[in-house]
Amino acid sequence: MVHFSTIFTALTLFSSAVSAHPGEHEEETLSALARRAQFLTHSRRSLDDCKDSLKAQDLEARAIARRSALAEEIRQQRGIVGKRSVESVVGTNHKSNLTGITSSTDASVLFSGDVKCVLQPEVTQGPYYVNGELIRHDVRDGQSGIDLYADIQVIDINTCHPVPNLYLDWWHANASGVYSGVVANGNGDSADATNINKTFARGLRPTSSDGVAQVLSIFPGWYTGRTTHVHILAHVNATLNVNQTLSGGHNAHVGQFFFDQSLISAVSAVSPYSANKQTMTQNSEDTILAEEAGSMDPVMEYALLGDGVEDGILAWITVGIDVSADHSVSSAATWTEHGGVANAGGMGGGPGGTRPSGSAPSGTSTAKSEAAPSGL
Repeated sequence: MVHFSTIFTALTLFSSAVSAHPGEHEEETLSALARRAQFLTHSRRSLDDCKDSLKAQDLEARAIARRSALAEEIRQQRGIVGKRSVESVVGTNHKSNLTGITSSTDASVLFSGDVKCVLQPEVTQGPYYVNGELIRHDVRDGQSGIDLYADIQVIDINTCHPVPNLYLDWWHANASGVYSGVVANGNGDSADATNINKTFARGLRPTSSDGVAQVLSIFPGWYTGRTTHVHILAHVNATLNVNQTLSGGHNAHVGQFFFDQSLISAVSAVSPYSANKQTMTQNSEDTILAEEAGSMDPVMEYALLGDGVEDGILAWITVGIDVSADHSVSSAATWTEHGGVANAGGMGGGPGGTRPSGSAPSGTSTAKSEAAPSGL
């Protein structure tokens, strides 16, 4: 059976505005808290208003079909057909909030995605953002780790319509808790100057007419002070240049995706994650996660593609955003045609914990290499 964790949960999670990397968390002002509370109240109302509209547009039906087909295509591609199917979840320790799941439960139950979350305007961009990243679906760059297939749908809370032609920046640490593209104390081996020219676990993806961006990455590792997470940044009205870079537009949203603790624990027992010696912060202990958990469910939905996490993970989420928002974002480095260039004073923000340490793993993925599914 495929394990499902907290089905029908979705999140984009953000903390209060901060200016530094973990460990330099600034307190929010009363006015900032008031603005944020007002935004959340408006957003919840907007998202509630959108639910019927999304069904009328058949967006939910298309999302179900897309995610179900993607799961089946990946299984066939990886040679794991005939193992656990999406429709068969009887006896699975799926840790779902649902009841009455049977072998006849279809994809419309497993892959539906109500808009239950929103990207907040008062955010931290997280550590080590690099601008000018490559536009690509496969961001693994030969890194060791468990393949993660992500399906992200973006909805405009002001119109209840999908957001097409948005470019979604995606970045996270590798299995050792190290970010590519940045040479800094605490981010792996600070003496390794070659990391400035590495691009693993980073990339940009455009959204389709249904507001969907899909990414093939590895499951993120952790570093001291933070639970496992992915950073995202949404570029609206940007121009795609002939050299496949972006220019113009504005940064509408920036935030983080999270995963079920049971999934993180299962991954941590598998090489190369099991070699990560940094202290693991539980979801329940993460400062950013804890701040928003009272009003939003912080976990991406997911399915295992085979008998265990080693066979790969499909994760999905539908998020509501305000495309009119505009945020100033600082970058730790810039990727150019000649490689990475460090930006002074641009480490980014991210409260709680210390900077990541440890060295980046080498070698190829523990899962078999393959061409990306047609949906990616």
